[in-house]
Amino acid sequence: MSEAFDIYTLLFLVLAVVIFIRLRSVLGRRTGSERPPYDPYTRADAKQGTPEGTVVALPRGRTGQPANEPAGPSAEDIEERLERYAKKDSPLSKALTALIKADPSFDPAQFLDGAKAAYEMVVGAFAEGDVKTLELLLGEDVLEGFTRAISEREQRGETLTSTLVGIDKADIIEAEIKDRQAFVTVKFVSELISVTRDADGEVVEGDPKKVREVTDIWTFAREVASRNPNWKLVATEAAN
Repeated sequence: MSEAFDIYTLLFLVLAVVIFIRLRSVLGRRTGSERPPYDPYTRADAKQGTPEGTVVALPRGRTGQPANEPAGPSAEDIEERLERYAKKDSPLSKALTALIKADPSFDPAQFLDGAKAAYEMVVGAFAEGDVKTLELLLGEDVLEGFTRAISEREQRGETLTSTLVGIDKADIIEAEIKDRQAFVTVKFVSELISVTRDADGEVVEGDPKKVREVTDIWTFAREVASRNPNWKLVATEAAN
């Protein structure tokens, strides 16, 4: 029995070696050029990188001209950009035309999209006392006023909660270029729930159940020749 067992064992070993050699010839060897194993926890763009310190910008619009087109926008192009935002030949239309000629990338539609985003960010950051965010969005004078109000509120032990229900309207009402600085003034009409509470949580101003209409007039500015597309809030006015 032991001899039969040894023979069968030997036969199985030979058969296993033959199968291994056949599989190796079919499947091949590792060459170093194989695709790495899939890692579900690694983002596809992880190695591409993203710029750090990027600020949410008010979009500047069209950025560049084909080589066969003139450097500045045509009169027809300017009229098309402005038709929804300023009456033809009005003072606002003339001011925005001058701005587009100085900065051909300026587009009122995209500017207002960015202005509304900035409005929401500023309202939220002021309520939360987020000075770092405000530093990115505000000019020096406005930043000073906002930080002073935040400091005084904290000294009183008060907290502010602001919920922006929505922006009903955002219209450009003025534009100007002065000393290579572009200024654009926007009138916002929004719905806001704003409540100030003292250190004990008691409401001292506002109503948590009341939505009120707020009208703000904000002026944004940036250097026309700057490569930085970001506009900053340089003046505020509450119309109500």
